[in-house]
Amino acid sequence: MVDYREAGVDVGKSDAAKKAMGESVRSTFNRDVLTEFGLFGGAVSLRGIKSMDKPVLVASVDGVGTKLKIARMANDYSMIGFDIVGHSVNDVLVQGARPFAFLDYLASANLQPNVMVGIVKSMSEACRQHGIPLLGGETAQMPGVYEPGEIDVVGCIIGIVDEARMVLGRKVKEGDVLLGLPSNGLHTNGYSLARKIVFDIAGLDVMDKVEGIGPIGKALLQPHTEYASVVLPLLEKYEIHAMSHITGGGFQGNLGRGIPKGLGVEVRLGSWPVPKLFSWLQKTGNVPQEEMYRTFNMGIGFVLIVPESAKEGIKKAAKAYEIGRIVKGQGVRLA
Repeated sequence: MVDYREAGVDVGKSDAAKKAMGESVRSTFNRDVLTEFGLFGGAVSLRGIKSMDKPVLVASVDGVGTKLKIARMANDYSMIGFDIVGHSVNDVLVQGARPFAFLDYLASANLQPNVMVGIVKSMSEACRQHGIPLLGGETAQMPGVYEPGEIDVVGCIIGIVDEARMVLGRKVKEGDVLLGLPSNGLHTNGYSLARKIVFDIAGLDVMDKVEGIGPIGKALLQPHTEYASVVLPLLEKYEIHAMSHITGGGFQGNLGRGIPKGLGVEVRLGSWPVPKLFSWLQKTGNVPQEEMYRTFNMGIGFVLIVPESAKEGIKKAAKAYEIGRIVKGQGVRLA
């Protein structure tokens, strides 16, 4: 006789893990959540958005990616929840939306309860910081799809914005200024290349120290910066024509999104301090400059495209760097 457990799926272990997650998840619930933890779907009321004339829901889904392999090597998943929530919040922020609700997907070959509960705990803490409920999720065991020991973490976020206040890039014009907000590391992108450089080319271990950087594992696991706490107040006070989250695809793959036809982006290299981690990766891996900016955020995690008249106020309020301009043409040029 054979049962589900012998096939690689331990339902009892899954049930115990979900029960342990309950307290963390419930701690994110606000007065608008209408359902209890553990149901097939989470429900949240829209009664709290009466101040908006035409409320628009903005949804996005993304994952932590191969940063999880670094977490596994270091046996440190404490920041992974902050990674996925921060990344997701930034994605809907680009269109001017504030976060409204969050859902997660955690999968592995064989459930590791302590790891999964720890990730959900950090995810819940990140949600509480943004005042949004972790409305629901899925914890999947899929032996044969995932390699033993590996974990996948995905998040789905729902943001909300009044239609009249959406930031869609349509007002971008020649001469607009690019203001960059600093990152605190790789965030959640470029880890396949970073791992190759760190572990294959340099032959380091996660605990090894790099001069001027410190333990390389700690540097690589710095959590994804969230920018909503800085940018949402700016949207109330200043004119912002467009925004960009520098994630997969780097500068070239993100800065041109939503820019009107006939306009391009010029990024002025040297206009902000590139953290030593990126410089070390480039030198150690002998990575071409163009590839570095196409793969990594290079110390700039979020970009605001603003009219000249708003530049100084935003630079001072957000401690932003002036990193380029909107020019005639097309595409993204590193100058």
